[in-house]
Amino acid sequence: MKPSSPITQDVLTVPRRLPDGPTNLVGLTRDALAQALAAVGTPERQLRMRVAQIWQWIYQKGVRDFDAMTNLAKDYRRLLAENFVIEVPEVVSRHVSADGTRKYLVRIAGGHEVETVYIPEEDRGTLCISSQVGCTLTCSFCHTGTQKLVRNLTAGEIVGQIMLARDDLDDWPRPGEGMGERPRLVSNIVLMGMGEPLYNFENVRDAMKIAMDGEGISLSRRRITLSTSGVVPMIARTAEEIGCMLAVSFHATTDEVRDRLVPINRKWNIATLLEALRAYPRLSNSERITFEYVMLKDVNDTDEDARRLIQLIRGIPAKINLIPFNEWPGAPYQRSDWDRIERFADIIYKAGYAAPIRTPRGEDIMAACGQLKSATERARRSKAEVMREAGLD
Repeated sequence: MKPSSPITQDVLTVPRRLPDGPTNLVGLTRDALAQALAAVGTPERQLRMRVAQIWQWIYQKGVRDFDAMTNLAKDYRRLLAENFVIEVPEVVSRHVSADGTRKYLVRIAGGHEVETVYIPEEDRGTLCISSQVGCTLTCSFCHTGTQKLVRNLTAGEIVGQIMLARDDLDDWPRPGEGMGERPRLVSNIVLMGMGEPLYNFENVRDAMKIAMDGEGISLSRRRITLSTSGVVPMIARTAEEIGCMLAVSFHATTDEVRDRLVPINRKWNIATLLEALRAYPRLSNSERITFEYVMLKDVNDTDEDARRLIQLIRGIPAKINLIPFNEWPGAPYQRSDWDRIERFADIIYKAGYAAPIRTPRGEDIMAACGQLKSATERARRSKAEVMREAGLD
């Protein structure tokens, strides 16, 4: 297949045919759901009502069994069961950290695996979800960058991560309980897991539209943050077609260093990226851009780096998240010393920018992106090697 444009080249070079069988309703937009229902004989005059009913059962109540959709006639429920399924990705393994962080290894169609992480905090519960199996960007500090891109996730596989986490956390309304009667455990979503979301734009957009829909999962767009490494041509579309909050994986204050840490910088350098951010359609003092900055010892953590960062982003309503590097086996970097991180934060704060230091979470369960998947694959390979050596393969 020939790519239609250089922007989406990474999307179009990895198409995969998903297994044949009944249509999975998870991930369909409202229009696509209406088309699917019409195709199995739902009368046109009923389509809008049926879409609303099924949508609420799936996304508001977390129901997976058509027989439980009690406001639908039995014959219609039977018709749905014969033609459709309601399926989310399978949890292969679940690890719970001493600090309450939960990390899921999740299997999607084709047997591929991605990671989803839930981080409980005092005032929120943040779910970090993946958008691709692997990644093309090879950021040198990121463990996912060591794993080649396999394919994009579908909209259903993206929104399904939200649903499986809510399953595990018992975060759906209970029978007889209305929405909002209990605090939401999954209250925030960040697209900061495996993959570059803007190289899977359409599926990410459709999944987030489902997550934001007021008759379903109903998350405010301001509680969803999309993190990009800097796919400049797609940044404006993010504001216009998704409308969520934007974060930028920045990590360096010179092109020389960012070329090494975030290789996409060689295509769209710091000046080009910042120009696009200054033109971001939703930019305002109430909707700031978050600059993510991983703290790497003796690489990007000097006082001069902090001052350069302030100059670079001047005029952009922003906050800077300082991220102590979550070290992984074989990583080419070390975490900056804590007093160095605090000094860096202090310089930025005195310049008038919020500079929170992210508390390291889930280090005892390999919460750095890509670690759990790699460890699982290593274990499987080792087992396979033992079986071969024993003549049992």
